[in-house]
Amino acid sequence: MELGFKGERVLITGSTKGIGYACAETFAAEGCSIVITGRDAATVEAARKKLAGTYQVAVEGFAGDLSQPAERERLAAQAKDIDILVNNAGAIPGGGLLDLSMQTWEQAWALKVMGYIHLSQIYLGRMKEKGSGVIVNIIGGGGRSPRYDYACGGTGNAALMAFTGAIGGRSVDWGVRVFGINPSSTKTDRAVTLAKARAKTKYGDESRWQEMEQHAPLGRLAEPGEMARTAVFLASPACGYVSGATLDVDAGSAYRGGAV
Repeated sequence: MELGFKGERVLITGSTKGIGYACAETFAAEGCSIVITGRDAATVEAARKKLAGTYQVAVEGFAGDLSQPAERERLAAQAKDIDILVNNAGAIPGGGLLDLSMQTWEQAWALKVMGYIHLSQIYLGRMKEKGSGVIVNIIGGGGRSPRYDYACGGTGNAALMAFTGAIGGRSVDWGVRVFGINPSSTKTDRAVTLAKARAKTKYGDESRWQEMEQHAPLGRLAEPGEMARTAVFLASPACGYVSGATLDVDAGSAYRGGAV
């Protein structure tokens, strides 16, 4: 199947590893030029060089803390002409309501919830002016299947699902598609961190984190590339009638009592 990309410029936040990096690889393999972001300049540059060398496409890097509005504005000033925005930066910690301080909630939401909303506002305005564009929000299954031991993340994800539907339902009037993806537990460093937090809440012992994954659907965690290929396909011209929806990519976890 031809996806129909024609050298689009793609900005992917939180893209030096995990799902974000896999998205960068997959878009680059389709001939798109890439802008990646991360907090650490050396890590961003290493990822940039690897992508550019492997896929022979233009790759730019941005290092900054996207929980800060000024840094999001700086990114938008550097990466002005973007055809596809993938909002992926965010690491909301696990833990129940009594485990996390309000400061932790606010800091986590500043990066993921407000970060997604702010960058979407900036780039939707630009895409509206030119009459085309795609915004992809990598969200998370906790918004569909809330659980106590991920209350902060699930609540934030539910907000982003509502945001995606609200914006994606109207943006098509301007030639812009906005949709979301809810990954299940994916084989990343972050998945281990969340599993440890859940084990601490459930068992009082984070060292039992591997027990949290024993009942994963298909007997395994998802691979980052599986999430990336879904995002890239849905963002492509070949799938041009999707907007407003948030797709669960979770092997049925939402119907098994929630993600692992």
